[in-house]
Amino acid sequence: MVEVIFAERFERVLRKIDESVKIKIKKLIRKIIDVPEIGKPMRYFRKGTREVYVSPFRLSYEFDKEKDLLTFLNIYHKDEQ
Repeated sequence: MVEVIFAERFERVLRKIDESVKIKIKKLIRKIIDVPEIGKPMRYFRKGTREVYVSPFRLSYEFDKEKDLLTFLNIYHKDEQ
């Protein structure tokens, strides 16, 4: 069983998002918990993290296979890259 952690920043941003988008994000979180490697692996300074797209946001998370730990890091608007 994967241990799931939500970063403080992730929770803070999630509270501000519209309810209709929040529903999509929650469904996606369930999918990620089932299959943690579903997201696109990041490179360079974000190496070790993964991202998935939930229009118009990107959800960033990190999965540690050895510790079986899934950490949701951030949600940000795709234009803020």
